[in-house]
Amino acid sequence: MTDGDALPTAREGARIDVEDVAVSFGETAVLEDVSLTIEPGEFVGLVGPNGAGKTTLLRAMSGSLEPDRGTVDVDGAPLHERSSKGASRLVAVVPQNTGLSFSFDVRTVVEMGRYPHRSRFSPPGEADREAVDRALERTRTAQFADRPIDEVSGGERQRVVLARAIAQQTPVLLLDEPTASLDVNHQIETLELVREFVAEGRTAVAAIHDLDLAARYCDRLVVLSEGAVLESGPPESVLNRNVLAAAFDANAVVTESPVTRTPTVSALRATDAEATVPDRVHVVGGGSTAASVVAELAAADCTCTVGPVTGGDAAAELARGQGFETISVEPFAPLSDVDRAAVRGAIEAAGVTVVADLEVGAGNQLLLEELAGRESIAVVEDRPFTERNHAGERARELYERCRQRGVVTPPTDVLEAIAEAATRTEPSRTELEADDD
Repeated sequence: MTDGDALPTAREGARIDVEDVAVSFGETAVLEDVSLTIEPGEFVGLVGPNGAGKTTLLRAMSGSLEPDRGTVDVDGAPLHERSSKGASRLVAVVPQNTGLSFSFDVRTVVEMGRYPHRSRFSPPGEADREAVDRALERTRTAQFADRPIDEVSGGERQRVVLARAIAQQTPVLLLDEPTASLDVNHQIETLELVREFVAEGRTAVAAIHDLDLAARYCDRLVVLSEGAVLESGPPESVLNRNVLAAAFDANAVVTESPVTRTPTVSALRATDAEATVPDRVHVVGGGSTAASVVAELAAADCTCTVGPVTGGDAAAELARGQGFETISVEPFAPLSDVDRAAVRGAIEAAGVTVVADLEVGAGNQLLLEELAGRESIAVVEDRPFTERNHAGERARELYERCRQRGVVTPPTDVLEAIAEAATRTEPSRTELEADDD
């Protein structure tokens, strides 16, 4: 974005102080003793399950809903003691419901954002027109400025309402699920606009359903659960398995995106109560299949070791992010005696070994020698072995022996396969020697 693309100017952001706010609808308590402070130049994301109170908190912060108890101060004074116009000069709102009762054209809708800055019957001035034009341009809605609002799509209407809030030129911007109706491209554009708003020193608070987007764009996340603040802090500290389990009742793994370097959340299915996995599992293999196995094991509170694996492999990155031990080797290099001993030790220490879409070449064929005689293995296959075998007939024979002795499974049923493999008894040395004969 160039200097000429800056948003319309407004005074610096205002601080928001929410203290002991409680809101009930009838007998139902929606917010209970919520307290938080949001500083100028901060983008705070409100996250939590449906019904946690995110929208209600935003309404209290905008002045449209007066709390049953507690206060909301904006710019050092109680918001609910200000006039409607006075509050609208401080706080602009992008609601979740963007429906309008009348068929105004888009430009008129955006121009509504200028009402707090004009007397009741005065026409728009030059500053108003410039603010409206700029807001239309920045939200890519100028192309249908003359079209009736009820003739644009839901996603376009969401951008029009954002343009109205931008034209309002307030120090505080509140957004309720601003990306819910948008395609991926416009989701990014919208949150980039909010970041630009914040870069000028102003204040933004948004209820965001997508945790990955919230982590990517927000400076701080406030996790709401059952009407109370469960956790508050930077995304990398707030988004963890324990908080997600408490707030969302979710079985999830949090990793760092290799592209954005921000947390990304992968929700997993709940572990079958009958699928009791051992405390320690070793994973042999790499790529997306092995990474999915590591994620499932992490969510099942199982200690996992991985290797041999190259440093940049997806499974290795995920394992390190979870604090799991990895046995790292150079790409395409043959296994050294030290590496092989480390793998053998990890296999012996594990209750089950998972062979996950293993790519076999001359460098690691010896792995199959270690695995072929074991019973407590789960062979996870997403691709045929013929596509992964680069070591010839002997490798095929050893791999087939692994399949015969182990539990073969697709990635979707890996925990059940591990649980079954854990019940198997390892063969005696005499049985292994008989197999070799």
